[in-house]
Amino acid sequence: MSTTNAQDAVVIGGGFYGAAIAVYLAKQRGMKQVTLIERESSLLSRASYNNQARVHNGYHYPRSYTTAYRSRINLPKFVLDWPEAVKQDFTKLYAIARRNSKVTANQFERFYREIGAKIELASPALRALFEPRLIEEVFLVEEYAFDSTKLAQWALRELQESAVNVRLQTQAIDICQGADQSLNVILAPHGKEKELINSRYVFNCTYSGLNQFGGDFPGTRTGLKQEITEMALMQMPPALNDLGITVMDGPFFSIMPFPARNLHTVSHVRYTPHMHWTDEPGTNPYQKLDKYPRDTRVDRMIRDIGRYLPSVLDSNYADSLFEVKTILTKNEGDDGRPILFEKHESLPGCYSILGGKIDNIYDVLEKLETENLSRSDDTLSEHAK
Repeated sequence: MSTTNAQDAVVIGGGFYGAAIAVYLAKQRGMKQVTLIERESSLLSRASYNNQARVHNGYHYPRSYTTAYRSRINLPKFVLDWPEAVKQDFTKLYAIARRNSKVTANQFERFYREIGAKIELASPALRALFEPRLIEEVFLVEEYAFDSTKLAQWALRELQESAVNVRLQTQAIDICQGADQSLNVILAPHGKEKELINSRYVFNCTYSGLNQFGGDFPGTRTGLKQEITEMALMQMPPALNDLGITVMDGPFFSIMPFPARNLHTVSHVRYTPHMHWTDEPGTNPYQKLDKYPRDTRVDRMIRDIGRYLPSVLDSNYADSLFEVKTILTKNEGDDGRPILFEKHESLPGCYSILGGKIDNIYDVLEKLETENLSRSDDTLSEHAK
């Protein structure tokens, strides 16, 4: 087994969160030796790509004040920091179902006016798209989509400028206690012998793979639920092509622009989740996904959505994105999406981090700002005193 030079930090997981945290550690915390580990052949190619591509502004979460409010605060920051990746040139509508909704139109409107989010009644022309017997009200809101391929371009550029060592097609398999308050990470590069990399800090940003490590890694204290999900990619008819639509909150489906493919994603609360299980070490979610047959449920999605939004029946199916979605078990009841930020007491310097939405990155960075993270040169200067 070969050994790599000691690092200030190893970030495991090359999705948006892992890349953003690696850049933050190098630029904001002055760490000179940062390595980013990604098992795939490119960055932001798994959950960061295979999702709804929504930059939330809180409207999705009328039953979780904290998630809704944090989204409203984070959205303008995200637009400011990643303008080239944000698609704003479409009309976003939220509609409230008359039956089986967990919020009424009045509750929905009042909630978002209270938190300062933009909301107004949709025009008669837009309301005419919906079946009035099933839809109570339609609101015009402010919400955007993101292009994950442009975020990946940003990540590559920033990581290079920050001198972060990016290791693709490399899997981290063990995290162990090292000497002198350090951590050892065992790597398995594709087609090569294993390596040992020693680091002061390890940031586990592997999303669905948070608990898939051996060695001394204790697992997360927070319970996680895994789902195999399907996002259908569709070509919308002209009446819907410049729209994003979400129907709340029970029937619950969404049609959102997907800028990376110039299509729309279609998701449905009943048909998007194909199967689920409680996350635990030894049950590899990626292997479950690899073995899953991936039979599309798009016909059932469109058939049900068409009852509320008849013109969707003229859409054309292009493809499906299948991925493992990871959520905190404790938030199943209110649909909240707080971050997971755990410091592992038995492995000092090791953190596990998960975000349910792309704009949660600011919540993670705020937590990191409160951490007393030392660099290798800080340690050397301490020893010199």
